[in-house]
Amino acid sequence: MDITTCYVGQGDLAVVRHNGEAVIIDTHFPDSIDGGQASIEAKITRLLKGHRLSGLILTGFDSDHCHPEGVEMILTNHEPDWVMYPKVYKETDCADAVFSTIDRHVNRRKTTNRPLRRVSVRLGNAQARAIDDLSQQFSFELFSPHMDDVDHSNNSSIVLRMEGLGETGFSYFVTGDTEYERWTRINEIFGAYLKSDVLSAAHHGSHSGAHAETILHVNPNTVLISAGVDSQYDHPHTQAVRAYSRVAKHVFATNVEGGVSLFTKRKGDDFETLLVR
Repeated sequence: MDITTCYVGQGDLAVVRHNGEAVIIDTHFPDSIDGGQASIEAKITRLLKGHRLSGLILTGFDSDHCHPEGVEMILTNHEPDWVMYPKVYKETDCADAVFSTIDRHVNRRKTTNRPLRRVSVRLGNAQARAIDDLSQQFSFELFSPHMDDVDHSNNSSIVLRMEGLGETGFSYFVTGDTEYERWTRINEIFGAYLKSDVLSAAHHGSHSGAHAETILHVNPNTVLISAGVDSQYDHPHTQAVRAYSRVAKHVFATNVEGGVSLFTKRKGDDFETLLVR
């Protein structure tokens, strides 16, 4: 199993692979980085070579997580079996455009032998967090969103743990843009159930996404931060990086050396992350 946290500027796009199967998480698709959108698409194509794309997870409906052109590119060129998104969200032009794209591809594929499946998720109770029948190589466990704490779009983000099955798999904790108030409630309900090997830092390493109790519950070996070079939001925040570093053995960010992707895999009893241009 391996994770590539692609450098896409101030946003998120990751590709997780395991035993010939892949899942893409988020679709930020800017034209402002070196090589523009073509370079991002070429990177995804290389990563998916020899792998079946089982699904696309959109953690939220802000454009830095689900750029409409990125969703279009993935659904057109790589045809995942399903697309997952939060059932609760803020209505925006971006959300409308993404739903229009999904609708069009559902209609395009409904008479084929691989119809596109919608997976709209919201946590109803603590017993309903396993999401079944999505993959032969991964399991998925949902921790958010929940109607109780949806006060803005960031706290509507999907939070889940995906785990590669078998001896070569490991657990990856996906967080979207979830912020402090929502983390407090997640901790109260789930606590130690959040434990994972690798953590995707919430909200691009922002101070508001780095909840100390959550970090302790997840207790990751490695933290991966997706943020743009010279971020206008000062991501990743110095205090957030410090908090992650107090718990995790390794902390990496994409905004170093002019912007790099992060390739993470298990190495013996540890994890290794390589910086890739």
